[in-house]
Amino acid sequence: MSIISWIILGLLAGAIAKILLPGRDPGGLIGTTLIGVAGAFIGGWISARYLDRPFTKEFYDGTTWAAAIGGSLVLLIAYRLLFGHSRSR
Repeated sequence: MSIISWIILGLLAGAIAKILLPGRDPGGLIGTTLIGVAGAFIGGWISARYLDRPFTKEFYDGTTWAAAIGGSLVLLIAYRLLFGHSRSR
């Protein structure tokens, strides 16, 4: 997949991660989408590097989507743990 495909996948993975993990995020919509893009890259890299699952040329590969969404969820949870309580309510 091209870099633009990974960015689109990351935006969608960030939205899916936000749906799966509702609540207020410290970064808002933009922060969540950036976390989704970073999560897609990290999830794809971990999948290819450690799980012996190479990158595919197809955008609709289920394993690639699962890795991107998983990476987004992990980063979103970490982001909430690190910066979630810094806002005043």
